[in-house]
Amino acid sequence: MLTIVWDVDDVLNNLMLMWWEQSWLVSHPSCTIKYTDFNKNPPHLILGIEKEEYLNSLDDYRLSGGISQLKPEPEVLEWFQKWGSYFRHIALTATPIKTAPLMADWVIKHFGKWIRCFAFVPSYRVGNLIPEYDEDKESFLAWWKQGQIMIDDNPNHIQAAQKLGMKTFLMPQPWNNSRMTRTEILDSLTNLGRG
Repeated sequence: MLTIVWDVDDVLNNLMLMWWEQSWLVSHPSCTIKYTDFNKNPPHLILGIEKEEYLNSLDDYRLSGGISQLKPEPEVLEWFQKWGSYFRHIALTATPIKTAPLMADWVIKHFGKWIRCFAFVPSYRVGNLIPEYDEDKESFLAWWKQGQIMIDDNPNHIQAAQKLGMKTFLMPQPWNNSRMTRTEILDSLTNLGRG
């Protein structure tokens, strides 16, 4: 049985869009930038702010109830309901250690029937010194050696998984150049499950 490694934010859910609409635009009502303008992630340069300010805003949103309000991507959840049992699954996310428990809870609450493993590579935050086992998803995957398929919205993570011989799918977002739609990606997974 093949194992799929799923990124969480902006793959299983729409964290960036929800943060944008429910937090950033609320606190910056005169902002004229559109979500579709986010051709880079993180988008701090597009917003004209320091990266630290962006990360703090995103973390504040996560910790103030934003994570619990996130809904699963409907098309992805529907795919899991039909085809999830044909694969094994792990969630692998890059998130700060202070938000990891909330992310794990969200994943298990919405996808726990299928995703039984949750792993994270702690995103660096100033003043947060923790043991460093893996500096990125590539080093985690190289250590873990179990996944055959990876789905992520970050082209760097996709390239890293490809170097490890994994089949990859780049989930479309404004900041990447995915050549597949979400539907095409899920259909490709279905075909792998049938095989």
